[in-house]
Amino acid sequence: MAKTNYTLVTGGAGYIGSHFVDEYLKRHDNIVVADSLIHGNMGAIKTIIKKHPGKLFKFHKVDLKNQNQVKKIFNQFRIDLVVHFAGLCQVGESAVNPERYFDNNLKGGINLLNAMVEAGVKKFVFSSTCATYGEAKYLPVDEKHPQEPTNPYGTSKLLFEKLLPAYETAHGIKHIILRYFNVTGAASDGSLGYAKNLKQSLLIPDAIRGALGIYPFHLTTSPVKTPDKTPIRDYVDVYDLVRGHIKAINYLKKVGTSNVFNLGSGVGYSVKQMISKVEEVTGKKIKIVKGEPRKGEYAKIYASYKKAKKILGWEPKVPLEKSIADLTTWFKLHPKGF
Repeated sequence: MAKTNYTLVTGGAGYIGSHFVDEYLKRHDNIVVADSLIHGNMGAIKTIIKKHPGKLFKFHKVDLKNQNQVKKIFNQFRIDLVVHFAGLCQVGESAVNPERYFDNNLKGGINLLNAMVEAGVKKFVFSSTCATYGEAKYLPVDEKHPQEPTNPYGTSKLLFEKLLPAYETAHGIKHIILRYFNVTGAASDGSLGYAKNLKQSLLIPDAIRGALGIYPFHLTTSPVKTPDKTPIRDYVDVYDLVRGHIKAINYLKKVGTSNVFNLGSGVGYSVKQMISKVEEVTGKKIKIVKGEPRKGEYAKIYASYKKAKKILGWEPKVPLEKSIADLTTWFKLHPKGF
């Protein structure tokens, strides 16, 4: 086992994870990234290595569902903190293939926690989701809002959240749960962005690719009870999320108590409003193709981030227009990912 203490980042080759690793390496050294590369991308890892020459940074291809692969990481490196981004996150896919989501998001996470127990690792930051709340009973949604997910993706994240207090009681693992709202944005220089080469994934990447003519834009919403009958969501920049993680890590190290925080912008936009916003920023008209309606959608949600602001000193800073512009730059340079 290496004598140096490392931070283990699971899913560090993915969208949010790669931006976190890029920013974290500006402040720290000694990171191990574990990623299955199912949706993560080696292009992101190679870019990070080029951007941070001389940093102690390791990458290992690891499937968290493989217990032996997970244990090997903890045997090879002295891990003192785990930041867990890895997971499947497509709402529509989860509705038609729930077993894949429970197997990956729950079983993989349990393997990770068990390896932490064996290695004596006590600090854990978990990337969760506002999808654990389901349909909003009041707005904005705070951390005390009932958790009643409407799709298997949200359920898989909620079930894993519920495991963490038990591991704290039994094994002393202190945890921070970060429930993000819808992520957007990219590195301003176009070096990192949304690298998943999926034709239907997230609204803003899909709309930008539609505006740029990379892929046709498919509208996949079912009518819901909102003013324009399309879902209302909260969109937060990826680097705002990254700052939230860094502040959560500092809190965990200094205060040492478990906690849960929403990370969102506090503002809700409907799907139709977002399409118009993308057209405005890109200067392109989006040709809309009617797609297969996604299952498991709820009408509206946006965040209260008061708790994160009060305790972590975090609040969103990146304007939505800049997030869209940065992601547009990314897609112009990398129309089909790395």
